[in-house]
Amino acid sequence: MSTGISKSPDSRYWRQLYKAALVEIDKSKLAQRIAEAEKAVVLRARELFQAAGDNGEETEALEDVMYALHTLRGNYQNLGVS
Repeated sequence: MSTGISKSPDSRYWRQLYKAALVEIDKSKLAQRIAEAEKAVVLRARELFQAAGDNGEETEALEDVMYALHTLRGNYQNLGVS
């Protein structure tokens, strides 16, 4: 699935997908947006884990985003949206 957002080697890609999930108003696309954002967050977290340097701030942001996406998914599922 293409979201029209180009992949970037830095933090912009996962941030763009996260924002797209947050503002998605089409209920039929929301689960897909959440899944895309979660995948991008996991991939970026793996990159940071393997990278040298101080990535604490972005790592913390990734953890916060995963929590927010989990909450968004739970709210979406509680509404009975399919």
